[in-house]
Amino acid sequence: MANDLKRSDNLGLNNNSEFIPADSWRILRIMSEFVDSFDYMARMPEMLVSVFGSARTKEDNPLYAEARNTGKLLVDAGYGVITGGGPGIMEAASRGAFEAGGTSIGLNIELPMEQHPNTYQTDSLSFRYFFVRKVCFLKYSTALIVYPGGFGTLDELSEVLTMVQTNKINMVPIVFVGKKFWQGFIDWTQNTLLEEGMISPEDMNLFKVVDSGKEAVDWLVECHRYGRRGTVK
Repeated sequence: MANDLKRSDNLGLNNNSEFIPADSWRILRIMSEFVDSFDYMARMPEMLVSVFGSARTKEDNPLYAEARNTGKLLVDAGYGVITGGGPGIMEAASRGAFEAGGTSIGLNIELPMEQHPNTYQTDSLSFRYFFVRKVCFLKYSTALIVYPGGFGTLDELSEVLTMVQTNKINMVPIVFVGKKFWQGFIDWTQNTLLEEGMISPEDMNLFKVVDSGKEAVDWLVECHRYGRRGTVK
C-alpha cells in the first residue's frame, strides 16, 4: 500500500491499468488538500494578490529586485501576497512582502528536485497536486502580477486567462511586467490567435502589460478603487 500511495503522486496518468484500491486513497488525499487549503485561506483578512514568475531568477538579476519591491508595494497598498513559495521571482515577491511586515503566503508544491520553500513566508501551505494548488491561487486572488517565467509561469497564466475568458471565475486585474519579455507572446496572441479566430478581439483586453512593479500595483489599485474588474481600457 505504501508503494501504491507513493506511485499515486503522478495521478497514474501514464498508466492504463484499471481502477485499483489505491485510487480511492488518492481521491481522499485530493479532497483533503482542497478542504485544508480552502479552510486556511478563507481566514486571510487582506485582499490577496498572486505574483507569478520564474523560479530560476537569481538574486543578482534586476528582475529579482523589481519583484522584491513589488511585494513591498503591495503590502504598502494594503494587500497580502501569494506566491508559489519557491525561489526566484517567488522568493523575491515573498521577501518584499515579508520585510514590509505584511502577509506573505507560499503555496508550495512538492517536487523531487526543483522546489525548495523560501524562508520569507508568514503562511505556508504544501501541495502534492498542481491542479489543487492552481485552484487555490484562482479562488483567493483579487489580482495577478506576472513576471517573466518559463513553462510553469505560462501554465499558470494560461489557466487564469482561460478561466476569466470563459467566466468560470470573476474577472480580476491581470498584469504582465516586462514589455520586452512579453512582446513575443503579445504579438503571437494578436497576429496568430486573434487573426485566425482562435480568440475574440475582446480577449486582448483581459490583461495589461507594463514595465515595472510600481505600474502594476498602481493599476490594480485603481481597478479595485473604482470597482473595475481588470478590463484594459
